[in-house]
Amino acid sequence: MSTSFRFTIDEYERMHASGVFEERGDVRVELLYGEVVEVNPPNPPHAWVVDQFMYWSVAVTSGADIWVRIQNPVGIPEFDSLPEPDIAWLKKRDYRRTQPTPDDVLLLVEVSDTTLDKDRKLKGKLYAEAGIQEYWIVNVNEAWIEVYRRPIGGRFQSLETYVSGQHVSPIAMPDVQLSVADIMTV
Repeated sequence: MSTSFRFTIDEYERMHASGVFEERGDVRVELLYGEVVEVNPPNPPHAWVVDQFMYWSVAVTSGADIWVRIQNPVGIPEFDSLPEPDIAWLKKRDYRRTQPTPDDVLLLVEVSDTTLDKDRKLKGKLYAEAGIQEYWIVNVNEAWIEVYRRPIGGRFQSLETYVSGQHVSPIAMPDVQLSVADIMTV
């Protein structure tokens, strides 16, 4: 039996707006399957790789109908979830009054150095169940990128790992290549 209390996205957003989480200081949180989950603070290698990925993303999507967001929420209401992936490529539209949803997502990226298990199991499961078409985990410790695609029945059907010396292309922009070595240079 679970002793946790589950929240909807609306309840979670009202808690944020009322300052409930401000009492905890610098602690960052996100809503996953209705539970408030603490987000580890970024350490220098994590922050560096997020920055590298952001600069690459903005450069290659310039002029495309793609909006790049960094560590901002994606709403997954059917699973009472509001995860904050490190990088999100979204369909370009106005998100001032609403969170992007899985239908808006072209690519989600988690940079992982201390959260690999959570990013693979908990977030990977959530993203597959939500129908996110492409999810990358940038594994800082192993210096590789895990690329998950084709969600069917709540599971990704495809997993490919790219290592230094290899390049990976997102489905949304198949002519664009990311050098694993370039993104991992810490």
